[in-house]
Amino acid sequence: MVAPLLGPKRLLRAIRGQQDVDHPLARWATDLVEVHEQLVNADPGEISEIDSRRADLVHAIDLWTERCVPQHRYGAAMHTETIGSVIDRIAACHVRALHTLMTLDISRDPQVHSAWQRLAELVGGYGDLAVEVVLGRRRLPAPLSA
Repeated sequence: MVAPLLGPKRLLRAIRGQQDVDHPLARWATDLVEVHEQLVNADPGEISEIDSRRADLVHAIDLWTERCVPQHRYGAAMHTETIGSVIDRIAACHVRALHTLMTLDISRDPQVHSAWQRLAELVGGYGDLAVEVVLGRRRLPAPLSA
């Protein structure tokens, strides 16, 4: 049970750009992937503006989460990251994994497997966090100001 948050499979579908997921987090996750793709090919003069857009997306996720996901303040352990920052890391990892897949020899380079393994770990960690938050076992830090 992860409602109202996206489950890990639905989040991963959104990260991959599959449009069958209709949820605010899915749209923001897709946008974060686009931002991280832009960062890979950005000129140094563009990085600040792109990174500002990334921060705005993370902040939007965090504000939505604060507003729409009940927070259990008493007895729940504090998590170190917001949902927005976790989804941002997953989006960045997905972009790196795709880049690794496209640029390295898949049959010989262990970095390819490592990149996809890391993505799987992050998505699994997100799923665990989503369940813990919804069940009131974890609480999230307040959103950072944009």
